[in-house]
Parts: sequence; structure tokens; C-alpha cells
Amino acid sequence: MKTNLGATGVRRYRRSCDPMRDYDMLPAHLRQWLAQAALPWSPASCRRIWRAAQAEGASPEELLARLDHAERRALARDSTSHPA
Repeated sequence: MKTNLGATGVRRYRRSCDPMRDYDMLPAHLRQWLAQAALPWSPASCRRIWRAAQAEGASPEELLARLDHAERRALARDSTSHPA
């Protein structure tokens, strides 16, 4: 069975933290976004984008739009580095 990492160029690595605990500590809107994300985002990277947008006073909709934009950029970068 292929995992969601099997179809991308995203590297695998060992973590020194508990990703499920980190996921559970995220705001509900961010957890919902992660559940439908096309890529296997780490809670830490999403939290970093979320906090930066919050610091700029972004609304919840703008925060989610920023995550969507980051994901589109990552998908575009991955598709150019791994042509079909």
C-alpha cells in the first residue's frame, strides 16, 4: 500500500517529539485544514505559518488561505522536481 509520502518527493525523517500530541494542541481550524491537506504537513510547520499570520492580524479565513497558498507552492515545487 502506498502512503501519502510515496507519491511525493518529500523526505522522511525521524522525529524527536510526539506529532500526535502536537497535532492535538493545534487550534481546531488548523486541525481541520490538516485533515484535508494534500501533503503530510507537520504540526510545527503549520503552526509556524499560523502564528506568523496571526501576528500580522490575519482573520481565520486569511490564515487558512495562507496555508492553502503554502501548500500550492509546495505542490508546484514538488511537481517540477519530480516530473511524471
